[in-house]
Parts: sequence; structure tokens; C-alpha cells
Amino acid sequence: MEPDLDAARRRLDEKKTELEAMSVMTKDARAPVALDQQSLGRLSRMDAMQQQKMAEAQERARQRDMVRLEMAERRLATGEYGWCADCGEPIPDRRLAIDPMAERCVRCAS
Repeated sequence: MEPDLDAARRRLDEKKTELEAMSVMTKDARAPVALDQQSLGRLSRMDAMQQQKMAEAQERARQRDMVRLEMAERRLATGEYGWCADCGEPIPDRRLAIDPMAERCVRCAS
């Protein structure tokens, strides 16, 4: 069963838009924390630094997803999208609907 390539393109475009929007929205959260003790107490500054580190980790995860997305777009362009990279069997549309960047079927991904 061939994957629905039009639906795949839409899902990949939607995911890319979502990742880019989240990256823009969290830009301020990743900014360096001011060390001015007059504006923030020590505990507040430590809390802000922890939140900054969490935002940075989330951004790294988004960047990894962007790489996976680019790889999926390449597979789409070369006709390899929707086929398991390990066993060559088709990846079910339901799996691709959940993770449009999936490159392995459930059995091979396990």
C-alpha cells in the first residue's frame, strides 16, 4: 500500500511550521539570565537559570526534529518516504500521521 504523499507533505509542512513557531516563541526563555542582584534575588535567579536550561534543552530537541523533518522531505523527494529504512516494508499511514518523520515501521523501531 503506497503512502498518501499529499497528506505526508501537508503533515511535514504543518510540523515544520509548528517547530519554527515554538522556536520563535521560546527565544526569550533561552536568553542569558541577568546576574544583577538588585533585580532578582539569588533563588529567583537560580530558578530563572534552571528554566533557561530547560528551554535550551527543548530547543535542542526541536532542532533534532528539524533535522529529522529535512530527512523526511528528502525521502519524500526521492520516493523513499513511507517505506521502512530497515526492512523495506511500507510504514502504515496511521504511524506516519502520528510521526510524519518516522523512517522505520513499528516492528523495526522497537
